[in-house]
Amino acid sequence: MCRSRKSTDAIQPTSSNSKRRSFSSSFQTPKSLKPSSSFSDPSPSTISPTNDLASSSSNFYFNSSSYSLSTQTSNTLSSLRASLPENPHIYDFSLISSATTNFLSKCFSSSSSSSSWLCHLHGKQVVVFRRKLRRSIELDDLVHKLSVICRSHHSSLIKLLGASLSGNFVYLVYEYVKGANLGDCLRNPKNPSFTLLSSWISRMQIAIDIAHGLDYIHHCSGLETSFTHNHIKVTSILVAEDSLTAKICHFGTAEICGEVSKEEGSRSLGRTDSKVMKIEGTRGYMAPELQFNGLVTQKCDVYAFGVVVLELLSGEEALKFTFDEVDGGYKRVSVIDTAREAAAGGSGGVRRWVDRRLKDSFPVEVAEKMVLVALECLEEDPERRPEMKKVVGKVSKLYLESKNWADNIGLPTDISVSMAPR
Repeated sequence: MCRSRKSTDAIQPTSSNSKRRSFSSSFQTPKSLKPSSSFSDPSPSTISPTNDLASSSSNFYFNSSSYSLSTQTSNTLSSLRASLPENPHIYDFSLISSATTNFLSKCFSSSSSSSSWLCHLHGKQVVVFRRKLRRSIELDDLVHKLSVICRSHHSSLIKLLGASLSGNFVYLVYEYVKGANLGDCLRNPKNPSFTLLSSWISRMQIAIDIAHGLDYIHHCSGLETSFTHNHIKVTSILVAEDSLTAKICHFGTAEICGEVSKEEGSRSLGRTDSKVMKIEGTRGYMAPELQFNGLVTQKCDVYAFGVVVLELLSGEEALKFTFDEVDGGYKRVSVIDTAREAAAGGSGGVRRWVDRRLKDSFPVEVAEKMVLVALECLEEDPERRPEMKKVVGKVSKLYLESKNWADNIGLPTDISVSMAPR
């Protein structure tokens, strides 16, 4: 380490001979002394007072540098610690109750199976979901599941921060991401002719984000385990306002609430078993085997993903009932049925079927291939449905083809759109 002029003058005697001795003793190491012992305490019998002074100065500078290095290391560790994910919290129920004003605050969202509130916990804005437990769960088991689920990190997933138990309900705390669900982005209830996803690239971006997120859930890279989502639908997918990318909500809900159990995965439920089981799901997204025997598998997620892709391409709801003026009744219209009819009609059928709000500005060949990928995910036999790894490969290839198509015709691929009310 270099010394300054003032510090050198302060530690060296005024005698020229002393200066030579000090310089020599400071920069010459005896042959019998190992390099590692150069910072050990010298023996007073072998070192002169002048050398003691020089050695003290050397130790002072060494200790100062060590302190500086220690401070820098501490600052680095602090910044690193701040960037690392938080440990999963087992929140005290009274804390959640207080944050939601005893659950009297206006619900952030609500459905037949859950309610949610936007609030602050530990100085962070979060969303608390309340769901009923399908099976009782012990605190130790909850801690174990949270320790695995909360270690999962993917850009296409809304992160689970922790949970709390009270009676037959579990309260799941998720990070808050500003945006809107995919259903509202596709079908604006106030203005049906408007869609936030007005370009083909934006819809392909959503499709690839969901595919990557679902593949991660099924295989959880690095965690040596796998999960089933069991709630894939357009209202469970958030489109982030800042980037228009998709994020899957409710990851971990199925495992924690007891909708999926390892015991169920090892046996096949019969029709009689399903009578004593409450089967939860959303019409239009439930795989045939789930409706028949209540068995939740990853192939049910693949089926639901296929439905979401068809909604992305057509802009239509998964399942709706329209009034038939001829018969005077209501007619069931499924996006799966209309997609199969369009695929049977070739490129022309697909072109007429794709969302008209895209104004024919999309690669028809890619659209036809995307319909076929979705229909492959919708096979009646779950064994014939592909795994998400294979689906990701196909969708990624079609996404790149769409990017090349957009580049060739000069379409912008990074449009920023506001989600403010219109």
